[in-house]
Amino acid sequence: MFHREAGVFKTTYAADMALYPLPIAKRTVIILAILFGVILPLILPEYHLSILNLMFIAIVGALGLNILVGYTGQISLGHGAFMSVGAYTAANLAVRLDLPFWLTLPAGGLMAAAIGVLVGIPSLRIKGLYLAIATLAGQLIIEWTINHVPAISGGAQASIQVARPTVFGYSLSTQAHLYFFLLFFAVLAIIVTLNLMRSRIGRAFVAVRDQDIAAEIIGIDIFRYKLLAFAISSFYAGVCGVLYTYYFGIANYEQFQLIVSIDYLAMIIIGGLGSVLGTIFGAVFVTVLPLLLRLVLENVGSLFFSESELANVISGTRLAVFGGLIIVFLIVEPEGLNRLWRNIRSYFRVWPFSY
Repeated sequence: MFHREAGVFKTTYAADMALYPLPIAKRTVIILAILFGVILPLILPEYHLSILNLMFIAIVGALGLNILVGYTGQISLGHGAFMSVGAYTAANLAVRLDLPFWLTLPAGGLMAAAIGVLVGIPSLRIKGLYLAIATLAGQLIIEWTINHVPAISGGAQASIQVARPTVFGYSLSTQAHLYFFLLFFAVLAIIVTLNLMRSRIGRAFVAVRDQDIAAEIIGIDIFRYKLLAFAISSFYAGVCGVLYTYYFGIANYEQFQLIVSIDYLAMIIIGGLGSVLGTIFGAVFVTVLPLLLRLVLENVGSLFFSESELANVISGTRLAVFGGLIIVFLIVEPEGLNRLWRNIRSYFRVWPFSY
């Protein structure tokens, strides 16, 4: 039997601010912790663990973008560039100074945050499409800088080989080892974001998003909080870029081009703007969808296309499907997959009644 609330019975501030006010929510979290922390690593093969690892990395980056776009209302098309800043910062520190990951990872996030603040300065004067163009310019400038400055990119092909991270002297060389490493950062990012949005800073972000002029009238320094949103979002992106670098063992600017920024924007739009749970849904959806499309097209497309043509068809179909999904969700369900989940949850809260 579902434990469903029949009113508001919170009598303390702690109860009102609890992340999981209902027993069923707490039990669900415990079940998910057992599932992802114990069961899945034991039963899944390496390939499926690698897919989960990519999901965990995507969750970190998508949460950062949703803080900026979903919660603060600032549009960004340069998320991939901030990821590349974190990736190359960590790669250079790891290769040239032989620093461990627990130093290179926050360093990559902080460097990306600093660059994000610079890119976010125009947000005081411009918004909407103009801000999107400004962040797009930041994406292109950062790409060009990394690709043409050997001191940053490492020279030929702008690639830096990076060894897998080492924890307590033990190298994380398999997908199972990386699974727990990446799961830790994904869970940490989720918890930090949930608590950030319930804090004074998070409420200020939402006020700026809903009506920045009214927020300024009631005493919120909108320029400060816009820059803070850019800094936090870019920090998440930098950490995401570092995780990508350690996961693939290489930092390369081609991993963080404009299409990556579009992918992360698709994650938060499809999942649901201004929602942590929706961000998780979107990250999982956008990570799995290309794999399913590739599987279907390789089986069906091989009947109609040659191998060289099939690669172009798969790439083009992926972009077309992503673009179509963004349009569909913006028109049909602007609140994304999170809204669909809330509808299902609301139905079971009153089931078997219809009201």
